[in-house]
Amino acid sequence: MSGRAPILVLNVAEKPSVAKSVSEILSRGGGGGMRSREGRSRYNRVFEFDYSIGGRNCHMLFTSVTGHLMELEFDERYRKWHSCDPAELYSAPVRKSVPQDKLDIKRTLEEEARRCQWLVLWLDCDREGENIAFEVVEVCTAVNNRLDIWRARFSALIDREIYESVQNLVRPNKLFADAVDARQEIDLRIGASFTRFQTMLLKDGFILDFAGDDRNIVLSYGPCQFPTLGFIVERYWEIQSHEPEEFWTINCSHTSDEGVATFGWMRGRLFDYTCAVIIYEMCVEEPTATVKDVRHQEKLKYPPYPLNTLELQKRASRYFRMSSEHTMKVAEDLYQSGFISYPRTETDNFSANTDLHAIVQEQVGHPIWGLYAQQLLDPEARLWRNPSNGGHDDKAHPPIHPTRFSAGEAGWSQDHNRLYELVVRHFLACVSQPAVGAETSVDIDIAGEQFTASGRVVLTKNFWMFIRLFHGVVL
Repeated sequence: MSGRAPILVLNVAEKPSVAKSVSEILSRGGGGGMRSREGRSRYNRVFEFDYSIGGRNCHMLFTSVTGHLMELEFDERYRKWHSCDPAELYSAPVRKSVPQDKLDIKRTLEEEARRCQWLVLWLDCDREGENIAFEVVEVCTAVNNRLDIWRARFSALIDREIYESVQNLVRPNKLFADAVDARQEIDLRIGASFTRFQTMLLKDGFILDFAGDDRNIVLSYGPCQFPTLGFIVERYWEIQSHEPEEFWTINCSHTSDEGVATFGWMRGRLFDYTCAVIIYEMCVEEPTATVKDVRHQEKLKYPPYPLNTLELQKRASRYFRMSSEHTMKVAEDLYQSGFISYPRTETDNFSANTDLHAIVQEQVGHPIWGLYAQQLLDPEARLWRNPSNGGHDDKAHPPIHPTRFSAGEAGWSQDHNRLYELVVRHFLACVSQPAVGAETSVDIDIAGEQFTASGRVVLTKNFWMFIRLFHGVVL
């Protein structure tokens, strides 16, 4: 085997930073010796190093694209606004091509692919990533149709996962890529046809009313954005049309040495002032309360589901006032640095193959939550609980979780530290036992009117004793 020439492998990542990170990890595992050179695009360098895949010696060439390599567009004769009736755009031919600003990336791929035997695709492991992968395949196989094409599937830029991924390469999934092609074509046809139709139909009245002499306004239609805007407008109209109505309610309280207990009225509220006053006066005339019922029951407060993108954005907004866009930018930075898993996922349940204990073990040395992580791993502490299944799985990535220990890295902003802590605390919480509380409810009768009060005490905090953020906010 040692006498055989190494296989030339072209590896392509979705971003230059991912190409660099994966190359650094693999070159370390292969004994070092990574070299870097410029490609046709100065932003997409080519990294070279030796590595062994499945016992075969390989010389790895690693480069990248920058998101989608191709754009979907109509044939030339349909691109002008008055070239056809907007309805014809539903059947007009479309084609994918590399735009002018990405021709240098295409040339790099072509030059490297000509001399390689394998093509390994390191695109993001979702449908969009699969679609980009087949765009790369189309460019590379156009100059070398003998390429053996493989797909690396990973969700975190950490050594363990990258090593496992490169030794377990699979074939890319054309069906996933076709699904994205279909969605892109539907978006293009609907968006272009409706935009042209409503702009040409309404432009004169719209421009005269709102835009003066500017005749270049486009009334754009987005297949996703417009229906969403409709929901927002509908809700706004509902709020605007709401007519507030006065109501009255009765509350009573009991003061003792232990404090004040406030009882709520079983009726809730009355919209008739006269009736409310009459009932109130009855209660004042006969203020003695009779206890009708006392109930005690155990209450469980369950830990959160594993973290997905939407929940990450909601919590970052609620706790840190971070916008969704900024949250994802910070999360992408943490992912590309290898500290959290891929942050764009709908999945909120871990697969049975995930080594959750190993993820917790990574955090044992942390000065703040390390002791709690250690207690989770101690069977005698009885804190561990397998996480609940949130019921969503995008079949591409696991829930967002920490992938590497950090007590704060040089160059991290406050938002990087806070978002990393949020991800860690959320993960440790979701593998913890629920908090246990006792609820007592008391029903009383005053002059025939029913009132109730309830209170809870925490018996066992479990995940609650840890879940509080450093700002004192409960996750």
